Amino acid sequence: MAYVILAIGLVLVIEGLVFALAPSRLEEVLEFLRQIPPDTRRMLGLGAVAAGVVLVWIARSLGI
Repeated sequence: MAYVILAIGLVLVIEGLVFALAPSRLEEVLEFLRQIPPDTRRMLGLGAVAAGVVLVWIARSLGI
C-alpha cells in the first residue's frame, strides 16, 4: 500500500509541475493531442502502460 501512495504522490507532483510551470504550453499539447486520431492515442496510451510496467518490474528487481 505504501508503494501505491508513493506512486500517486509522485504522479501528482509531476502533473502539478506541468500546470504550475507551463500552463500555456499545456494548452498547445492538448490541442496537438486533439488532432491525433483516437486509435493512435489508444496505442500511445498502451505503450505508456507497457513502459510503466517494465519500469516497475525493473525497480522491483533492483530491490526498490
